[in-house]
Amino acid sequence: MDMLRFATAGSVDDGKSTLIGRLLFDSKSIFEDQLASVEKTSESRGNEYVDLSLLTDGLRSEREQGITIDVAYRYFATPKRKFIIADTPGHAQYTRNMVTGASTAELAIVLVDARKGVIEQSRRHATIASLLQVPHVVLAVNKMDLVDYDEQVFERIRKDFLDFATKLDIDDITAIPISALEGDNVVTRSENMPWYQGSSLLHHLETVHIGADLNLQDVRFPVQYVIRPQQKDVIDYRGFAGQVASGHMKKGDDVIVLPSGMTSKIKAIDMAGEEIDEAFPPMSVTVRLEDEIDVSRGDVLARPGNQPQVSQDIDATICWMDEEPLVKGKKYAVLHNSREARCVVKDIQYELDVNTLSRKTDVTQLSLNAIGRVTLRMTSPLVADSYRLNPSMGSFILIDESTNATVAACTINVAE
Repeated sequence: MDMLRFATAGSVDDGKSTLIGRLLFDSKSIFEDQLASVEKTSESRGNEYVDLSLLTDGLRSEREQGITIDVAYRYFATPKRKFIIADTPGHAQYTRNMVTGASTAELAIVLVDARKGVIEQSRRHATIASLLQVPHVVLAVNKMDLVDYDEQVFERIRKDFLDFATKLDIDDITAIPISALEGDNVVTRSENMPWYQGSSLLHHLETVHIGADLNLQDVRFPVQYVIRPQQKDVIDYRGFAGQVASGHMKKGDDVIVLPSGMTSKIKAIDMAGEEIDEAFPPMSVTVRLEDEIDVSRGDVLARPGNQPQVSQDIDATICWMDEEPLVKGKKYAVLHNSREARCVVKDIQYELDVNTLSRKTDVTQLSLNAIGRVTLRMTSPLVADSYRLNPSMGSFILIDESTNATVAACTINVAE
């Protein structure tokens, strides 16, 4: 079975945690002791129903406040597919957590309260999904039971969201009316909404096609380790271990090592102690080359006729995650795949207003949760692609060396 990673996003109290709890409960993916604990907590609060949101809100402060703060990851499977869920917070001050949860997602569920319609946080999360190039988005109009399952309410919200999404870079948007509390259209089709002819949410998650989202054209192999065994029975073994970021590699292929520019051919590809014929993402393999050339941790193998950008000046879109603002001239550490470098902020081009998608060009700093575009100067060349073309090669993080805290998630912009 293949695996789908998806994230939930939405405003406060739109029912994200309840929705995930309903998916886990109705798909029979929770243990009896977990359910007993949730039932006991729900009863102690005087709830008339089992509060399924408690299955994901694991922090004590989350349960006390009835909100999601941290990104909660949950796993479940059906006979058709395995799933990894990232339940992200709805509060604006936790936008950075939503970025973290959506950074590896192949699908994002944006929940909207049927009573409130599309609001600021709905637009914010749709914008983040677009910036992170999440290929599939589901607009889940929740709490339809509180608006008497009115088709007109659903259609109005769907139209408002699609009108805003025309300004974004999202290829696939599916709208589904649901009630996470009652279970309507979550796992099974709802009898309360006969006017809706689409699939249930779980059926959509099981059948959405994600195979085409992989980049199998551009060979990119970031080297994580150089393997030189010291055993007496192993002679002259020199391999380069890492995870295939994109592309398709096989024995005999011409490769170029970046940033040095030296070329060679693939002599063999090893995996789990055995030689294999080919490698593709996300396989972790060891590549051996025919020539004894200098290859180190952080270097990238690519095709000579299809090379990524090698530059010390990086144009990036960033989400700022630190209490201390980003300012021009400050220095940070950079972690890009297995390559480490340092940089200085050369320029802040603009800050993005996620509500109107307008650009504020007269900014001197980026504050907590701000999204903006900056120019960075690296101490050593970065081997990278545009995030739009290759997310694994087009993303990196900034680290404050004084605190060792991750202060920004960044996506690279390259003219194509």
